Amino acid sequence: MIQTQNPFFENNHTPHGTVPFDRIAVEHYAPAIREGIRRQNEEIDAIVCNPAPADFQNTILALELSGELLRRAETVFDNLLSAETNDAMQELAKELMPLLSEHANNITLNERLFERVKTAYEHRYDEALTAEQRKLTEDTYEGFERSGANLQGADKEKYRELSRQLSLLTLQFSENNLKETNDYQLVLTDESQLKGLPESAIEAARETAKEKGQEGWIFTLQASSYVPFLTYADNRELRKELYMAYNTKCTHPNDYNNLDIVKQLVNTRLEIARLLGYKDYASYKLERRMAQNSANVYHLLSQLLEAYKPTALKEYAEVQSLAREEQGEDFVLMPWDWSYYSQKLKDRTFNINDEMLRPYFELENVKKGVFGLATRLYGITFQKNPEIPVYHKDVDAYEVFDHDGSFLAVLYTDFHPRAGKRSGAWMTSYKGQWIDEQTGENNRPHVSLVMNFTKPTQDKPALLTFSEVETFLHEFGHSLHGMFANSTYESLSGTNVYWDFVELPSQFMENFATEKEFLHTFARHYQTGELIPDELVQRLIDARNFNVAYACLRQVSFGLLDMAWYTRTTPFDGDVRTYEKQAWAEAQILPQVEETCMSTQFSHIFAGGYAAGYYSYKWAEVLDADAFSLFRQKGIFNPEVAASFRENILSKGGTEHPMTLYKRFRGQEPTIEALLIRNGIKKEC
Repeated sequence: MIQTQNPFFENNHTPHGTVPFDRIAVEHYAPAIREGIRRQNEEIDAIVCNPAPADFQNTILALELSGELLRRAETVFDNLLSAETNDAMQELAKELMPLLSEHANNITLNERLFERVKTAYEHRYDEALTAEQRKLTEDTYEGFERSGANLQGADKEKYRELSRQLSLLTLQFSENNLKETNDYQLVLTDESQLKGLPESAIEAARETAKEKGQEGWIFTLQASSYVPFLTYADNRELRKELYMAYNTKCTHPNDYNNLDIVKQLVNTRLEIARLLGYKDYASYKLERRMAQNSANVYHLLSQLLEAYKPTALKEYAEVQSLAREEQGEDFVLMPWDWSYYSQKLKDRTFNINDEMLRPYFELENVKKGVFGLATRLYGITFQKNPEIPVYHKDVDAYEVFDHDGSFLAVLYTDFHPRAGKRSGAWMTSYKGQWIDEQTGENNRPHVSLVMNFTKPTQDKPALLTFSEVETFLHEFGHSLHGMFANSTYESLSGTNVYWDFVELPSQFMENFATEKEFLHTFARHYQTGELIPDELVQRLIDARNFNVAYACLRQVSFGLLDMAWYTRTTPFDGDVRTYEKQAWAEAQILPQVEETCMSTQFSHIFAGGYAAGYYSYKWAEVLDADAFSLFRQKGIFNPEVAASFRENILSKGGTEHPMTLYKRFRGQEPTIEALLIRNGIKKEC
């Protein structure tokens, strides 16, 4: 029975049809999702039982438009499971995930439905279809094929079971990671233990202790607490303690241990790939990527290793040398020392650190700067609307308007850490963009930015680190990709592109972080209003490639680890930590610590969408450096180049192959040259 008070079943009359967060309770999800499944099943039955021959309209489009209620309810539930979860939602997820997995399988493994999809696919050139309609037809067919539609008998049932297992395992992995992160706290009561820490970090730790009803200072595993401590705390033993707590997450003998879950996830994905006819999971995933196969991924990673490792070793030697100046010739630089002595060297070389920059990066000003950058490039504007419901008091909602004044999108911003939010930063959508072909109405997207930035304290507003400014620009790039979406069909819209292309718009935006012209638009001292001094900007620019090779190898190591797990052709039953250390050994510069383990907390590749795809960040970095080099040639705010980037990259979604889109914007395929020049590895000719 449908609950009449359930907001998912009602017309809520919110601005732009936004989610009525203020009216949704945990008990509303299950009825809405179950009813959504029932309605979509009816819609699928209508497609299957249609006596007319299968074509684009009665099969492909009908399938695309099905499941509207389910999509709305599931989207809100999934997003809040990451941004504002609680024990009740996590318990409900354990009930709903298998149900949703089974429903998805019931669609893709429906033989009669697949026959109609296949018929429409085989006749796609017989109909007078647009290029986008053909692309939707091809993607739909391939989606079925890659989800087991061609399997027979027992293999189909096996696929169902493996899919169900995978959904539960990824959920458990994420839940364990969140709980282990939230459970840890480093409580300090002796002020001498805070030596070296900037006042901003001490203040934040004092606020955290107050929130938890304790005396002293509390440091956590949230990035905004963990990173400053590892960077500035003089007490080496405490740095080590915090480092080990972070880097042994989900390895302890408790309910949150992910060691066995890692094995199960790797083996389940391998079994799915083998069932579908692939030698390993990477082959399955990369078939629908720009990279195409693991050989091309390894080629990129090898290129980067060869180009950056000599410089990375020099960087290590320089930091080690400084540490030994202070600690003696026998001192061994360990991972918990790297940020601390790197910062000292950076300060000595460039006379710059986060605490010098923080006063100029007050969050409200950074917001104005980032929004203003979009206005300058694309003519869009942002207006906060308090009438749009939000899911937490820290969240703001904005209406976004295009250069001609027309409504473009809704943008939610959620900046600070809390217990119900997983770590990291991400962009997501509550509503995708699509065009109603009958009415011509362009349904505009509702996009959300979720981050974990330094919180305000009793005495100071939120003052960001430079790295947090870069993160803001990165996620905002994703949001532009979503907000500028202009496709006919939602499944081809916005960020629905190849996974190794999706990071181009985000990483492209990071280029502006060290551009003086951009910084001068917003970076003012939060107390005096003074514009960031040119001298400080120049130091920031001079320091931008500090330890860039080490940072590159760190990303390469993650890519190697990811590929090691997903190019396996046999099940894994060894020691996770040992395997991990062997997998990325070639890219490691610092000594490896036996007890540490990245895999047990590596949500990107075990519980997110980056399985056999972590290389995408470096792949897209090649693209973004090459793309921004055109802006450098023509002017970083050049309106024609920006319009071309919007038209060819940001608006097209997955309607065409990404390399086709890229070449249309850039006029050529990308090379690694622009990245090497930007990073100072190679001199510009």
